[in-house]
Amino acid sequence: QVQVVESGGGLVQPGGSLRLSCVVSGTIFGANIMGWYRQAPGGARELVAQMSAAGTTNYGNAVKGRFTISRDNAKSTVYLQMDTLKPEDTAVYYCHIRLLTLKPVDYWGQGTQVTVSS
Repeated sequence: QVQVVESGGGLVQPGGSLRLSCVVSGTIFGANIMGWYRQAPGGARELVAQMSAAGTTNYGNAVKGRFTISRDNAKSTVYLQMDTLKPEDTAVYYCHIRLLTLKPVDYWGQGTQVTVSS
């Protein structure tokens, strides 16, 4: 069984920074991709950033140059450093892991609220 728990959300002013953390528990076999998605009120869930264990990254266009994803494979943890935050970054941020089996399996965290406002 895989469990995903993220933390670090909160209220921050525009231009500020925030760091999210996500711990994945349970034994993970095989290749996987860990990352972050977000969902604004009334909006669709969109990709923020994702990273393979080997270090390959992919960022959503809205956050390129401002957010940085990193992984600590020994701790089964993924981080999201968010800089130069904008009000439009306000959303619930979800940690995600995809197991790259023949039939990929996705696991999601409960979400953490990030609010960017003055």
